[in-house]
Amino acid sequence: MDYLKSALPSQIMSERGSNLVVINPGSANIRIGLASQDNPFNIPHCIAHYTNQVPKKNVQDQMLNSQVTTAQHMEREKAYDVIASLLKIPLLDEEPSGNSFPRKMGRVDGYNPHSIKKDSPFTWTNVYEEVSSSSALSALETSSKDETREPLDPKEGTDLKEIGVSNRKFRQFICGEEALRISPTEPYCVCRPIRRGHLNISQHYPMQQVREDLRAIWDWILIEKLHIPRNERNMYSAILVMPETFDNREIKEILTLVLQELGFGSAVVHQEGLAAVFGNGLSTACVVNIGAQVTSLICIEDGAALTSTAKTLTFGGEDISRSLLWTQRHHQTWPQIRTDMLTKPIDLLMLNQLKESYCEIREGQVDAVAAVYSYEDKAPPGSHRTRLTALNVPPMGLFYPMLFVPDVYPPPPRTWFKDYDDMLEDTWHIDFSRRSDMSDTFYPNVNGGLPMWESYPVFSTKPKKEENLGLAEAITNCILSTGRIDIQRKLFCSIQLTGGVALTNGLVPAVEERVLHAIPPNEAIDTVEVIQSRANPTFVSWKGGAILGVLDLGRDAWINREDWIQNGVHVGSNRKYKDSYYLQAQAMCYMNS
Repeated sequence: MDYLKSALPSQIMSERGSNLVVINPGSANIRIGLASQDNPFNIPHCIAHYTNQVPKKNVQDQMLNSQVTTAQHMEREKAYDVIASLLKIPLLDEEPSGNSFPRKMGRVDGYNPHSIKKDSPFTWTNVYEEVSSSSALSALETSSKDETREPLDPKEGTDLKEIGVSNRKFRQFICGEEALRISPTEPYCVCRPIRRGHLNISQHYPMQQVREDLRAIWDWILIEKLHIPRNERNMYSAILVMPETFDNREIKEILTLVLQELGFGSAVVHQEGLAAVFGNGLSTACVVNIGAQVTSLICIEDGAALTSTAKTLTFGGEDISRSLLWTQRHHQTWPQIRTDMLTKPIDLLMLNQLKESYCEIREGQVDAVAAVYSYEDKAPPGSHRTRLTALNVPPMGLFYPMLFVPDVYPPPPRTWFKDYDDMLEDTWHIDFSRRSDMSDTFYPNVNGGLPMWESYPVFSTKPKKEENLGLAEAITNCILSTGRIDIQRKLFCSIQLTGGVALTNGLVPAVEERVLHAIPPNEAIDTVEVIQSRANPTFVSWKGGAILGVLDLGRDAWINREDWIQNGVHVGSNRKYKDSYYLQAQAMCYMNS
């Protein structure tokens, strides 16, 4: 302890963090790195598998609903008009009659001084790997017998005789952003093992495949990015900074992945909200994590998570990007190109880039001239200089979520619930309400969800706290659910925004204003304040996890590899995993003792 008082924080992090790997899986990206690093790698959480059969879909993601019903379209237009009225911009039906005129010719000011403009195009991923001449010759000789060797792309006009010349073959799998930049014409299928804050399990994406994809992605990152070979992993410990959306069964699967399949010597689980508070040097806050696909809220008091306040909203940054595309098409400012976020993930990358560069929240008409790119087959990207308009409307969908067309999810397979060692129903006794990609199973017919499996009627009694809630109402309900005026006043003045969307210009004053107006008049609260983040909001939870791991001297909450593989018992508390929900706050014991 004397050493901790005398040593510099950077020295402590460097010495004790060199063998600690901090893993923070988000709804669309994974942040991973050594605790001694300043910032983690931020990598899209996806993998593309080579297939020698023509896939029905080049993106294996059955979770997104591409069909917008008439009712949803009308609700979206109504939400737009409400937002437009607040921002003092023209409503949809108030557009000038000459709206079909090519507005992209106008010169306007792209206002957003806090954002770096990113107009550079993405390039198609090279799906081939170079092989040696001897390997190519061997492949040629055994081509008739080897069923595992991949054929060359027939569209390239190549045959077996050209192998020795080209010296290339298809890569078996491709991870991260490269997977999203693969041309739809290539024989690959893109999979996302995590969707909307949960394991992306469906009838089309079984649990075993989800686990295998997670292992492949994380193993690739550990080897290619962190340079940690498999035979040295037992000397490393993993700090899992898990989103509040994950339930016990999912955390159990992740722990098994880390300790058994990836081979880490030990691991510990921390809640993402709790880590975010430590990342900013706070002890009490209402943490609002606005990620790519999900927004989670939880209150932290004196370094302990108040689990009964946790809420999950099924929208995030990618929904803002989808709304941006819809807004431009409605105003006829989008070029006449085929932009499809579902079948061409590279278009999602482009829209995310435009959102980060140009979208903000402020009154008045917000226009900008930007380069929009078209990506067709494997041709070079086409550039279209375009005037984008109403750029302040999409991020306001956080407060008016009907602007975002909700996704429709099929239920997970029945076998998902059959875990007799640690049954999921234990978690339902905890007041931990959520809406997610699995929530349409647990909450039947919410927001257009599919009916739940008929054999699980008990889940129909689950409360629906987040139905149709915007961000301001969710924050207000989250804080008021603590039930104590003293902590409520403290939390309303300690709202912490995390996640990539927290970087949106103008979001902080918008949250403060709308939360203040959402507080009921009978509540004796008249001040709302968002705390300025000391670190990049995208990485603050990861950084907090690194701090918790380095400072945890007693390691009472850590789980050893051998103990987990043998019986899943946590030696420090002699608890089965079903009780490990409370392990997430145990690391705070040394701070309060």
